[in-house]
Amino acid sequence: MSTFKTWLQNSKQGLTDQVKKFKNKDFMDAVVAGCAIVAGADGSIDSSEKQKMVGYISRSEELKVFDISDVINRFNHYVGNIEFDAMIGKQEALKTIAKFHSKPEIGRVIVGVCCAIGAADGDFDPTERAAVSEICNTLGLNPSEFNI
Repeated sequence: MSTFKTWLQNSKQGLTDQVKKFKNKDFMDAVVAGCAIVAGADGSIDSSEKQKMVGYISRSEELKVFDISDVINRFNHYVGNIEFDAMIGKQEALKTIAKFHSKPEIGRVIVGVCCAIGAADGDFDPTERAAVSEICNTLGLNPSEFNI
């Protein structure tokens, strides 16, 4: 009987970990989608922007559970969609971000990372600021809260 209890406890823990991982996957997707929007806002994606995003993801308590290659694959997915059709690609990315509209504390983290990516190349230019402002609007946050 104790073997069954042990198995049940381990299964429950495994299930809890999976639920947590899927919950965080939406967050990871939203962060990566925002990064892709901002990184591509000025018409090119600088390597410093990619490095800054990868560095943040690998240090984030919430996101470091993800394999960095998965993060890069998702980033490339959103970037590829934006490069194929800027309007449709951006709308898909914003739809992913919009899942957190009712969670402003998570939205602020997403916007904070997007701001860091925008400034990664040393110039947080007006097109990147406009992209972050649009992300703020999607999340129901005031862009002025982030000096935008």
